Formats: sequence, structure tokens, C-alpha cells
Amino acid sequence: MQESSEQGQAFEDRRMSFDEAVEHIRRGGAAAFAVTPVFEEDQESAAGARIFLLAPDGTGGYLMYFIAGPFFSAAYAANEKVPPAEIPERVKELRFMPTRYEEDWLSDQIQLLIQKLMKASGTEMASMPDYEKVPNPHAATEVVFPVAFIGKGSPTKH
Repeated sequence: MQESSEQGQAFEDRRMSFDEAVEHIRRGGAAAFAVTPVFEEDQESAAGARIFLLAPDGTGGYLMYFIAGPFFSAAYAANEKVPPAEIPERVKELRFMPTRYEEDWLSDQIQLLIQKLMKASGTEMASMPDYEKVPNPHAATEVVFPVAFIGKGSPTKH
């Protein structure tokens, strides 16, 4: 099936139903993923995303990684493995892209993880920025972030 992106470029829609994605993994596929945006109240653009990554469990079955968080932050709101029996029905209604992944990708910023999963699926969107090339500054190892600065452990507001 051919669809058009916002910029008029055609791409092949290779998304699968949940059951097709599970069968893809059972037949030896590396992984399949779906992404849903997260909007903050009164915002028109997404502030973050939820990623549902189906992957082999090493025993012939599968599991789901649920990863969620804000864009441009290495802090996730969720990063957990979910067994098949605990996958919510609403997730099973999503469409999944076949892809592959590497374990260390799961600690990347959410927008970088999405880009890597898209690239590994063979489907890159021309309108998606190249987050791998964006400088990612880090604090020096001796820098300590005081918990009181964010309002915890201190009766005063900053």
C-alpha cells in the first residue's frame, strides 16, 4: 500500500497488526514497533512519545518493551519489559513496523530511539531531523545535581 507523507513523498506502508507482528517475531523477525505521541495539556505538538517494541524473548516467544518519555531528555517516564499476558488490549490495536534494535539503543533519548528504529526498518522520513548528528552535551562526571534544586528536600521554592 502506498501512502503520501506531508511533503508529498510516497512510502510503502509496511505496518502490521499486533498479531502479524507477533507472527513476524516468531518466524525469526528481529523486532516490530509502534509509536504514539504524548501531548501535554493545551499543546498542539507532541512533548514526548510512547514506544511499544515487540522482540523475541530468547525462548521462542516474545515480550514487549514499553518505553515512554519526553523528547530531548535521557530520563524516561517508563522503560520496562512487559510479558505477553500483561500487554493491554489498546496496544494490540496499534500498527507495528518490522525493524531490528540493539539493546543499548533503549537508553537513548526517545527521539533518537525512534529515529534508529525507523532507520533499521528501512523507512526513513525525509521530514524527520537527523538526531544522531545533533550535539548531545553532557555534564562532567564531577558535576552533582542537588536534589534541593528541583524542590525536593527543601521547604523553600526556587
